[in-house]
Amino acid sequence: MAEPARKLEPGPPRLVTYDTHPARYRHWKLSFDGTTATLAMDVNEDGGLVPGYKLKLNSYDLGVDIELHDALQRIRFEHPEVRVVVLTSAKERVFCSGANIFMLGQSTHAWKVNFCKFTNETRNGVEDSSRHSGLKFVAACNGTTAGGGYELALACDEILLVDDRSSAVSLPEVPLLGVLPGTGGLTRITDKRRVRRDYADVFCTLVEGVRAPRAKEWRLVDDHAKPQQFADLVRRRVEALAATSDRPAGTQGVALPPLARTIDDAGYHYPTVDVRVDRAARHATITVKAPAAGEPADVDAIVAKGAAWWPLAMARDLDDAILMLRTNDLEIGTWILKTAGEAKHVLACDEALERHAANWFVRETTGMLRRTLARLDVTSRSLYALVEPGSCFAGTLAELAFAADRTYLAALPDAQEREPRITLSSANFGRYPMVNGKSRLAARFYDEEAPLASARAAIGRPLDADGAVALGLVTSAPDDLDWDEEIRLALEERASLSPDALTGMEANLRFGPGETMETRVFARLSAWQNWIFIRPNATGETGALKVFGSGNKAKFNRERV
Repeated sequence: MAEPARKLEPGPPRLVTYDTHPARYRHWKLSFDGTTATLAMDVNEDGGLVPGYKLKLNSYDLGVDIELHDALQRIRFEHPEVRVVVLTSAKERVFCSGANIFMLGQSTHAWKVNFCKFTNETRNGVEDSSRHSGLKFVAACNGTTAGGGYELALACDEILLVDDRSSAVSLPEVPLLGVLPGTGGLTRITDKRRVRRDYADVFCTLVEGVRAPRAKEWRLVDDHAKPQQFADLVRRRVEALAATSDRPAGTQGVALPPLARTIDDAGYHYPTVDVRVDRAARHATITVKAPAAGEPADVDAIVAKGAAWWPLAMARDLDDAILMLRTNDLEIGTWILKTAGEAKHVLACDEALERHAANWFVRETTGMLRRTLARLDVTSRSLYALVEPGSCFAGTLAELAFAADRTYLAALPDAQEREPRITLSSANFGRYPMVNGKSRLAARFYDEEAPLASARAAIGRPLDADGAVALGLVTSAPDDLDWDEEIRLALEERASLSPDALTGMEANLRFGPGETMETRVFARLSAWQNWIFIRPNATGETGALKVFGSGNKAKFNRERV
């Protein structure tokens, strides 16, 4: 997952990668029994991603969550027979004690924030699969469940807690660490579990948490049982949830082979995505390649092609590229989104995705595309899309242009046969909702029906500069004489601005009016957590994160501002 650090001292590894395999897991045990998959957390305390801390009491760092993300992907694609995933612990009397505090205390600010974001996305992915794919989740909390451990449980459809007179659920970040539950805890107990505000206030200020009977009364868990009856309770709830799922029985899964990624000084390179990093200019160019001719249209042939089918192969490559850039290239502040190839091949894949939407593999591929594009939306980078000769911003790939903060389309009036186009398909009208539940076009036009109706009427018609500008699909359409200079100035101007201010501005503008639980997690909660993480009360020399475990009490600045 990560190349070893050169020096045995705290700090992020030289390079972090996000691909792994069950044979290399150090922290999870994955097993299958008919329609049930069990993910048992068994964290190797000496298996931290970097030196400097021990992962005691099933606490986790980024490496633990990378394995969890991989396991969920394999359940989705390699085991279509699975209808329910049970998350539990292989250790006695502890489910999960949350994010490792010593890891947080020694990490850079950027590392903490990226860690929280990836963890949020993994939990959101659990809920996405439950909502769209019929894959249900049960948290079998067979011991103490604290902080991020409880936040993982909150992402599940049901939370079951052992009633052994000592196990409790808790969100102790405020009283213990001077920070907030950074992976959606506060938001999920209100928006999802509907815990009453006064109960939530008490709960979030109790270091010791709440034990089983009261936890059920307050809606913090769904049910509980004594140790002797706990396995039977879990079995009954798994059977009930499995009966609600439409995941297929007796169907062969699709293996997920290792990514064909190469890394060099120029960037990251994949069969369907190429990333070129310009460190001097502080931008990266991400080019997504359209499929070649010959992608299958028949559903049996699609399933037979498996992970090599372009929509899934591209989603896996792009997802990995986003994660690699976010974690390893912090000063690359602008991502230039490009496409290459023939639009007709993308549109043919879009048609297959729509025609076979009920097939389990096509449904999972659509989910992978949806989550990958949503990961792009919440990335703290400026996104500029460039529609140039040779581009194929069509259908699914047009979503890249609509995810961008600005989109420039080159107008070439004297070369109409090679003038770039944008082509819409039905995929642009709800197949890949953002975390606010809206399509990118609906968010762009604030749900106003007139511009959306005009865009729908243009489905399938290649739009040149005049057409794209008239429909409001691009920011600007410079001609070939001005193109190079206008793009150069736009990129240089962006690079000159405060990265912090840009992050705040982009997050506010991308999602517009209206909130969902997910936007609250990413926008409101993440913004406050970002601020709190750098305040002295949390990370100063006498802050709660710094002195935890030292025997000293935190010293707080008492100003309320």
